[in-house]
Amino acid sequence: MNVFAKGLAAATLVASLAASTAMAETSEINFGIISTESSQNLKTVWDPFLADMSEQTGLKVNAFFASDYAGVIEGMRFGKVDVAWFGNKSAMEAVDRSKGEVFAQTVDVEGNPGYWSVLITQADNDKLNSLEDVLKCDKSLDFGIGDPNSTSGFLVPTTFIFAKNGVRPQDCFKTVRNANHEANAMATANGQVDVAANNTENLRRLEVTAPEARKKIKVIWQSPLIPSDPLVWRADLDEDAKRKVYTFIMSYGRLGTPEEVASARQVLSGLGWAPFRPSSDAQLYPIRIMEITKQEARISAADNMSDDEKKAELEKLASEKDKIQKLMDTVPQS
Repeated sequence: MNVFAKGLAAATLVASLAASTAMAETSEINFGIISTESSQNLKTVWDPFLADMSEQTGLKVNAFFASDYAGVIEGMRFGKVDVAWFGNKSAMEAVDRSKGEVFAQTVDVEGNPGYWSVLITQADNDKLNSLEDVLKCDKSLDFGIGDPNSTSGFLVPTTFIFAKNGVRPQDCFKTVRNANHEANAMATANGQVDVAANNTENLRRLEVTAPEARKKIKVIWQSPLIPSDPLVWRADLDEDAKRKVYTFIMSYGRLGTPEEVASARQVLSGLGWAPFRPSSDAQLYPIRIMEITKQEARISAADNMSDDEKKAELEKLASEKDKIQKLMDTVPQS
């Protein structure tokens, strides 16, 4: 083969590879939305945001809803979800099980640095006014807890209420039911459960979606601060799609004409947010500490383990917690 022919063959190969790469570039993504309330309510506030994302990135953006948090986590694991809004606990699961990567963090519309898990009961319930009233543990109360992958609905109350006080919910309450935030709030307002886990963001959202129900609810306990929710993408999402998504997320509500900025801020306000800020997996360090603390309490209370077995497991967890704590002390969490 002469030099010209070799050059032509090489050029053809390069062009072919370039064409294949172009064809492989992402033109459509699925955006996962965790089920904090009904899909219909979520669509109302998310559709305008996803429509703007489609228009400004040039990607077709499809909303992906599931009946529980695990559905979005598993959707990302099997490539059916490319980018998602998670709570911190579900984001941790997505990072660990679904090759997810935290890249952005929501910002509270009121400027709060995060949000809080709460326990709620009926506003006119004079017998329940504090955590101590809830933890009398005489099996007289029906309790509503959150989705097992919810930070504020499950992990935080499990860590700061039950594990901290050496209490198992099934030993304390007459019934324990899992549901999303909206369902637990409505069940509380309607007297179907006596007390339930929720969070400050969802209660603020309830003032819009069900104001009469919100009036029937009071808060009787509030947790330590929880970091604001992360946005997560698949680590193997192609770099061009990541660039387009990241540029949109970081500029949305910040860049553009005054009219464009105002419109974006209105859409974000409907979600309860101000413009996003950058983040990373380091945001999840406090959540990992909570998860380990929960495991430590479970092992300490286990009646099917010997003292030596407990000691060995607790030493492993203590070592893991120490590593994470050192990372927290040296790596910025956002």
